[in-house]
Amino acid sequence: MQQPAPPVVGLIVVAAGTGQRLGHGIPKARVLCGGRTLLEHALDAVSASGVAAAVVVVLPPGDAVLAAVVEAAAGAAPQGCHITSVSGGASRVASVRAGLAALPPAAKIVLVHDAARALTPPAVFRRVAAAVRAGAPAVIPVVPVADTVKVVRADVVESTPDRAGLRAVQTPQGFDAASLRSAHGGAAAADPGITDDAMLMEALGVPVRVVDGDPLAFKVTTPLDLTVAEAVLALRRDGRGAADPSPSGRSTDVPE
Repeated sequence: MQQPAPPVVGLIVVAAGTGQRLGHGIPKARVLCGGRTLLEHALDAVSASGVAAAVVVVLPPGDAVLAAVVEAAAGAAPQGCHITSVSGGASRVASVRAGLAALPPAAKIVLVHDAARALTPPAVFRRVAAAVRAGAPAVIPVVPVADTVKVVRADVVESTPDRAGLRAVQTPQGFDAASLRSAHGGAAAADPGITDDAMLMEALGVPVRVVDGDPLAFKVTTPLDLTVAEAVLALRRDGRGAADPSPSGRSTDVPE
Protein backbone atom coordinates (compact mmCIF):
# COMPACT_ATOMS: atom_id res chain seq x y z
CA MET A 1 0.00 0.00 0.00
CA GLN A 2 1.41 3.38 -0.99
CA GLN A 3 2.30 5.64 1.95
CA PRO A 4 0.82 9.16 1.94
CA ALA A 5 3.21 11.97 1.12
CA PRO A 6 4.65 13.72 4.19
CA PRO A 7 3.13 17.13 4.97
CA VAL A 8 4.75 20.11 3.27
CA VAL A 9 6.91 22.19 5.60
CA GLY A 10 7.14 25.95 5.29
CA LEU A 11 9.80 27.90 7.16
CA ILE A 12 9.80 31.57 8.15
CA VAL A 13 13.14 33.24 8.88
CA VAL A 14 12.63 36.42 10.87
CA ALA A 15 15.39 38.85 9.86
CA ALA A 16 13.70 42.23 10.31
CA GLY A 17 15.28 43.17 13.66
CA THR A 18 17.09 46.49 14.08
CA GLY A 19 19.95 45.10 16.15
CA GLN A 20 20.23 48.14 18.42
CA ARG A 21 21.86 46.22 21.25
CA LEU A 22 24.51 44.91 18.88
CA GLY A 23 25.58 48.49 18.23
CA HIS A 24 26.52 48.30 14.54
CA GLY A 25 23.95 50.82 13.34
CA ILE A 26 22.55 48.43 10.73
CA PRO A 27 19.91 45.68 10.84
CA LYS A 28 21.23 42.73 12.82
CA ALA A 29 20.89 40.26 9.94
CA ARG A 30 23.35 42.39 7.90
CA VAL A 31 26.10 42.27 10.53
CA LEU A 32 29.14 40.34 9.36
CA CYS A 33 30.33 37.27 11.24
CA GLY A 34 33.33 35.48 9.83
CA GLY A 35 33.11 37.67 6.72
CA ARG A 36 29.48 36.80 5.94
CA THR A 37 26.18 38.20 7.14
CA LEU A 38 24.28 36.54 9.97
CA LEU A 39 21.44 35.94 7.52
CA GLU A 40 23.74 34.02 5.17
CA HIS A 41 24.80 31.73 8.01
CA ALA A 42 21.17 31.21 9.04
CA LEU A 43 20.10 30.35 5.49
CA ASP A 44 23.02 27.93 5.16
CA ALA A 45 21.62 25.97 8.11
CA VAL A 46 18.07 26.10 6.72
CA SER A 47 19.21 24.71 3.37
CA ALA A 48 21.45 22.08 4.96
CA SER A 49 18.60 20.81 7.15
CA GLY A 50 16.54 19.85 4.11
CA VAL A 51 13.26 20.17 6.02
CA ALA A 52 11.46 22.94 4.14
CA ALA A 53 9.88 23.11 0.68
CA ALA A 54 9.16 26.83 1.04
CA VAL A 55 11.24 29.40 2.93
CA VAL A 56 10.06 32.98 3.47
CA VAL A 57 12.63 35.44 4.83
CA VAL A 58 11.11 38.47 6.54
CA LEU A 59 13.31 41.54 5.93
CA PRO A 60 13.39 45.18 7.00
CA PRO A 61 11.38 47.13 4.42
CA GLY A 62 13.53 48.37 1.53
CA ASP A 63 16.73 46.59 2.59
CA ALA A 64 18.46 45.94 -0.73
CA VAL A 65 21.50 44.28 0.88
CA LEU A 66 19.49 41.57 2.59
CA ALA A 67 17.23 41.19 -0.43
CA ALA A 68 20.34 40.37 -2.45
CA VAL A 69 21.38 37.80 0.17
CA VAL A 70 18.00 36.09 -0.16
CA GLU A 71 18.20 36.17 -3.95
CA ALA A 72 21.61 34.51 -3.86
CA ALA A 73 20.38 31.88 -1.41
CA ALA A 74 17.38 31.19 -3.65
CA GLY A 75 19.69 30.60 -6.59
CA ALA A 76 21.78 28.13 -4.60
CA ALA A 77 18.90 26.40 -2.80
CA PRO A 78 18.64 22.61 -3.03
CA GLN A 79 16.13 21.16 -5.45
CA GLY A 80 12.62 21.28 -4.05
CA CYS A 81 13.26 24.29 -1.80
CA HIS A 82 11.85 27.67 -2.85
CA ILE A 83 13.23 30.75 -1.04
CA THR A 84 11.56 34.17 -1.20
CA SER A 85 11.40 37.33 0.93
CA VAL A 86 8.78 39.75 2.24
CA SER A 87 8.91 42.97 4.25
CA GLY A 88 8.40 42.73 7.99
CA GLY A 89 6.20 44.71 10.33
CA ALA A 90 6.68 46.92 13.38
CA SER A 91 6.86 43.95 15.77
CA ARG A 92 8.02 40.35 15.73
CA VAL A 93 4.41 39.15 15.73
CA ALA A 94 3.63 41.36 12.73
CA SER A 95 6.71 40.07 10.90
CA VAL A 96 5.79 36.44 11.49
CA ARG A 97 2.26 37.19 10.31
CA ALA A 98 3.71 38.63 7.08
CA GLY A 99 5.74 35.47 6.63
CA LEU A 100 2.68 33.30 7.20
CA ALA A 101 0.74 35.21 4.55
CA ALA A 102 3.53 34.57 2.04
CA LEU A 103 3.76 30.82 2.59
CA PRO A 104 1.94 28.58 0.10
CA PRO A 105 -1.39 27.13 1.32
CA ALA A 106 0.08 23.65 0.85
CA ALA A 107 2.39 24.16 3.86
CA LYS A 108 0.74 22.22 6.68
CA ILE A 109 3.68 22.56 9.07
CA VAL A 110 5.41 25.88 9.78
CA LEU A 111 8.78 26.44 11.41
CA VAL A 112 9.66 29.93 12.66
CA HIS A 113 13.35 30.75 13.07
CA ASP A 114 15.25 33.84 14.18
CA ALA A 115 18.08 34.80 11.82
CA ALA A 116 19.97 36.02 14.90
CA ARG A 117 20.37 32.34 15.89
CA ALA A 118 22.64 32.09 12.90
CA LEU A 119 24.72 29.08 13.95
CA THR A 120 21.82 26.77 14.81
CA PRO A 121 22.82 23.27 13.66
CA PRO A 122 20.66 21.71 10.92
CA ALA A 123 19.91 18.80 13.27
CA VAL A 124 17.79 21.10 15.46
CA PHE A 125 15.57 21.95 12.47
CA ARG A 126 15.16 18.24 11.77
CA ARG A 127 14.23 17.38 15.36
CA VAL A 128 11.59 20.10 15.52
CA ALA A 129 10.07 19.20 12.14
CA ALA A 130 10.01 15.50 13.01
CA ALA A 131 8.16 16.16 16.27
CA VAL A 132 5.46 18.19 14.50
CA ARG A 133 5.14 15.52 11.80
CA ALA A 134 4.61 12.99 14.60
CA GLY A 135 1.55 14.90 15.75
CA ALA A 136 2.65 17.62 18.18
CA PRO A 137 0.78 20.89 17.44
CA ALA A 138 3.62 23.03 18.82
CA VAL A 139 7.29 22.19 19.40
CA ILE A 140 10.17 24.25 20.76
CA PRO A 141 13.87 23.40 21.14
CA VAL A 142 15.20 24.02 24.63
CA VAL A 143 18.39 23.76 26.67
CA PRO A 144 18.78 23.47 30.45
CA VAL A 145 19.32 26.66 32.45
CA ALA A 146 22.78 26.60 34.01
CA ASP A 147 22.48 29.70 36.19
CA THR A 148 20.46 30.15 39.35
CA VAL A 149 17.48 32.36 38.47
CA LYS A 150 15.80 34.85 40.82
CA VAL A 151 12.36 36.45 40.60
CA VAL A 152 12.92 40.12 41.51
CA ARG A 153 10.34 42.80 42.38
CA ALA A 154 11.44 46.38 43.09
CA ASP A 155 15.08 45.36 43.50
CA VAL A 156 14.22 42.68 46.07
CA VAL A 157 14.43 38.93 45.50
CA GLU A 158 10.93 37.48 45.72
CA SER A 159 11.71 33.84 45.06
CA THR A 160 14.18 31.38 43.57
CA PRO A 161 12.53 28.90 41.20
CA ASP A 162 13.94 25.40 40.96
CA ARG A 163 16.12 25.49 37.87
CA ALA A 164 15.50 21.76 37.30
CA GLY A 165 12.18 22.78 35.77
CA LEU A 166 13.51 25.76 33.80
CA ARG A 167 14.55 25.77 30.15
CA ALA A 168 16.00 28.39 27.83
CA VAL A 169 13.96 28.46 24.62
CA GLN A 170 15.50 28.59 21.15
CA THR A 171 14.35 28.50 17.54
CA PRO A 172 13.27 27.12 15.12
CA GLN A 173 9.89 26.59 16.71
CA GLY A 174 7.51 24.30 14.84
CA PHE A 175 3.73 24.32 14.58
CA ASP A 176 0.73 22.85 12.91
CA ALA A 177 0.07 25.57 10.32
CA ALA A 178 -3.66 25.91 10.99
CA SER A 179 -3.09 26.24 14.73
CA LEU A 180 -0.39 28.87 14.25
CA ARG A 181 -2.58 30.93 11.93
CA SER A 182 -5.38 30.74 14.47
CA ALA A 183 -3.03 31.89 17.23
CA HIS A 184 -1.90 34.88 15.18
CA GLY A 185 -5.51 35.82 14.64
CA GLY A 186 -6.33 35.71 18.35
CA ALA A 187 -6.44 38.49 20.93
CA ALA A 188 -3.09 37.51 22.46
CA ALA A 189 -1.29 38.53 19.25
CA ALA A 190 -1.88 42.19 20.20
CA ASP A 191 -0.04 41.79 23.52
CA PRO A 192 3.36 43.59 23.33
CA GLY A 193 4.70 41.15 25.90
CA ILE A 194 4.57 38.24 23.44
CA THR A 195 8.17 37.29 22.65
CA ASP A 196 7.74 34.09 20.67
CA ASP A 197 5.11 32.11 18.82
CA ALA A 198 4.93 29.42 21.48
CA MET A 199 3.45 32.03 23.85
CA LEU A 200 0.61 32.60 21.40
CA MET A 201 -0.09 28.87 21.33
CA GLU A 202 -0.01 28.70 25.13
CA ALA A 203 -2.58 31.51 25.24
CA LEU A 204 -4.94 29.27 23.25
CA GLY A 205 -4.34 26.34 25.57
CA VAL A 206 -2.37 24.42 22.95
CA PRO A 207 0.20 22.06 24.52
CA VAL A 208 3.78 22.92 23.60
CA ARG A 209 6.22 20.01 23.44
CA VAL A 210 9.99 20.39 23.90
CA VAL A 211 12.88 18.73 22.07
CA ASP A 212 16.62 19.06 22.52
CA GLY A 213 18.05 22.37 21.42
CA ASP A 214 21.76 23.02 21.04
CA PRO A 215 24.25 25.42 22.69
CA LEU A 216 25.20 26.67 19.22
CA ALA A 217 21.65 27.93 18.68
CA PHE A 218 22.38 30.94 20.90
CA LYS A 219 21.00 34.31 19.86
CA VAL A 220 23.47 36.95 18.66
CA THR A 221 22.22 39.99 20.56
CA THR A 222 25.26 41.71 22.11
CA PRO A 223 28.86 42.36 20.99
CA LEU A 224 29.96 39.49 23.24
CA ASP A 225 27.58 37.11 21.45
CA LEU A 226 29.08 38.16 18.13
CA THR A 227 32.60 37.51 19.46
CA VAL A 228 31.55 34.02 20.54
CA ALA A 229 30.03 33.35 17.12
CA GLU A 230 33.24 34.50 15.43
CA ALA A 231 35.20 32.11 17.64
CA VAL A 232 32.90 29.19 16.75
CA LEU A 233 33.36 29.89 13.05
CA ALA A 234 37.14 30.11 13.50
CA LEU A 235 37.13 26.69 15.16
CA ARG A 236 35.12 25.30 12.25
CA ARG A 237 37.59 26.71 9.75
CA ASP A 238 40.42 25.10 11.69
CA GLY A 239 38.61 21.78 11.72
CA ARG A 240 38.14 21.83 15.49
CA GLY A 241 34.40 22.44 15.51
CA ALA A 242 31.64 20.37 13.92
CA ALA A 243 29.47 22.15 11.36
CA ASP A 244 26.46 20.06 12.40
CA PRO A 245 27.13 18.73 15.90
CA SER A 246 24.75 16.09 17.17
CA PRO A 247 23.33 16.23 20.67
CA SER A 248 25.24 14.36 23.34
CA GLY A 249 22.33 12.07 24.03
CA ARG A 250 21.66 13.49 27.49
CA SER A 251 18.07 14.46 28.12
CA THR A 252 17.34 18.16 28.55
CA ASP A 253 15.12 17.15 31.47
CA VAL A 254 18.11 16.78 33.79
CA PRO A 255 20.55 19.72 33.97
CA GLU A 256 24.17 19.10 34.82
